[in-house]
Amino acid sequence: MHAYRTHTCGALRAADTGKTVRLSGWIHRKRDHGGLIFVDLRDNYGLTQLVLHPGSAGFATVEHLRAESVIRVDGEVVARSPETVNPNLPTGEIEVRVKEVGVLSAASELPLPVFGEPDYPEDIRLKNRHLDLRRDTLHRNIVLRSQVIQSIRRRMIEQGFLEFQTPILTASSPEGARDYLVPSRLHPGKFYALPQAPQQFKQLLMVAGFDRYFQIAPCFRDEDLRADRSLEFYQLDVEMSFVTQEDVFAAIEPVLHGVFEEFAQGKTVTPYPFPRLPFRESIAKYGTDKPDLRNPLVMADVSEHFRGGGFGLFARMLEDSKNAIWAIPAPGGGSRAFADRMNSWAQAEGQPGLGYIFWRDGEEGGAGPIARNIGAERAEAIRNQLGLKVGDAAFFVGGDPKAFYKFAGVARTKVGTELDLVADDRFDFVWIVDFPMYELNEETNHVDFSHNPFSMPQGGLEALNARDPLEILAYQYDIVVNGVELCSGAIRNHRPDIMLRAFEIAGYSRESVEHDFAGMLNAFRYGAPPHGGLAPGIDRIVMLLAGEQNIREVIAFPLNQQGQDLLMNAPSEVPERQLKELHIRLAPPIKG
Repeated sequence: MHAYRTHTCGALRAADTGKTVRLSGWIHRKRDHGGLIFVDLRDNYGLTQLVLHPGSAGFATVEHLRAESVIRVDGEVVARSPETVNPNLPTGEIEVRVKEVGVLSAASELPLPVFGEPDYPEDIRLKNRHLDLRRDTLHRNIVLRSQVIQSIRRRMIEQGFLEFQTPILTASSPEGARDYLVPSRLHPGKFYALPQAPQQFKQLLMVAGFDRYFQIAPCFRDEDLRADRSLEFYQLDVEMSFVTQEDVFAAIEPVLHGVFEEFAQGKTVTPYPFPRLPFRESIAKYGTDKPDLRNPLVMADVSEHFRGGGFGLFARMLEDSKNAIWAIPAPGGGSRAFADRMNSWAQAEGQPGLGYIFWRDGEEGGAGPIARNIGAERAEAIRNQLGLKVGDAAFFVGGDPKAFYKFAGVARTKVGTELDLVADDRFDFVWIVDFPMYELNEETNHVDFSHNPFSMPQGGLEALNARDPLEILAYQYDIVVNGVELCSGAIRNHRPDIMLRAFEIAGYSRESVEHDFAGMLNAFRYGAPPHGGLAPGIDRIVMLLAGEQNIREVIAFPLNQQGQDLLMNAPSEVPERQLKELHIRLAPPIKG
């Protein structure tokens, strides 16, 4: 017999009744029922119920062991009586009558419970992550993560992609976030950077003649943390040669659709080809470039119904040509109580309020202060434009759309959630396309890249030379599912002349571009294929499939909100001798 087990704790079934078996695992739960001790023994694969009779070998030992102690048992598989069968457990038809017990490791008093998974402070959970990972939900999430990565890798290889690894120690590159720097001992005063993404390397692989690349790539960005962002994360990094934007979409859609369908647990997944939504249209309809299409609400510009009308606030706003009035439809929200509740919510969000009209029986021309001021005819025209009926409402946001569109998007989400309109039984994918190549930096009043500086502008060099930079679109795209951005991507700028001009518009000198991107520019001068790619986030994919709201729930050993590893006590101070080896002298901030 094997030293530790003949079966795992998830393997035994009714057909094994009568067998002598050996199991090893953790004491998940222990119950004393009239002298009999019942133990749920747990390992990576499941639970098996053990039963120990008074006077049997090991009874006294188990009686005094704490939960999470590791034991080995020998015993006989017996069928449970019909009334004690547990249909929710794969091993629920049997139990093991224990004959021998060996203690492999006794557990001390636990800093947090494993059984039952009560809500516990995150700092305690992260400091004791080895225990936290034993809890069923988190354990299941990490197993799911492995299965998702395996599925992605298989699907990419089946499509003819080759997997390569790119350097972890590299040069600093302006990807939009701060780099993590690594000092060089051999080159005093110089630093490596951990990659924010393998951007330049994967493009260089295309220049080198490889046609389809992918990698489950670790990436590092020194930025503020939030629920869906970590300092260290993994992405499905992809690049392809001789492709258009549509070719990239056609290659990745079956992979994402297949993975989500495989692990969706009954939820429907958008069939491919996924819908395409231009950036500006997404902002106008949903108030965000990450729209959750499970929410059916679509905003509309209703400015013409207020222009020169009786509602003075909006009428005066519209005297400025850059301003507009947007409406958020609220089907089923046609009551003063709901309208007032939304208005109060907007004020709590730091807004002056949220204007509204609602329609109810006997007041088909509209009710509320705005309806009274603009009159029944205009209110009815708004209702018709939005496709609303009696019993519905509309909320209004006015001013410069550049200033209010984000709040309008949040309000749309709030209305949809409050009215229970958001479907929770599906994964809705959408491509956001046609991003502006440039944006105006309001702090410096200079043109800057809005997305990825290595993207090909639509119209190429001619557009860069002849058009207003703020009107130029790029072959850039995001893929969004249920309001979560999975990735950004682009058709790359593979020509040095176009790249130099694109950076020049953003205020970079030719000398600085030649210095900062020498490797890529020089490579492009020796013949580069048109190429493009993208990089869906592994952590976010798993977070969505696991139904979690926080990315730390799908990472085995995450950092906390302050970027600390509480289990390994990182970041930590290092000895002075190590600093000397690296030619570093510390200058900590002066405490005020």
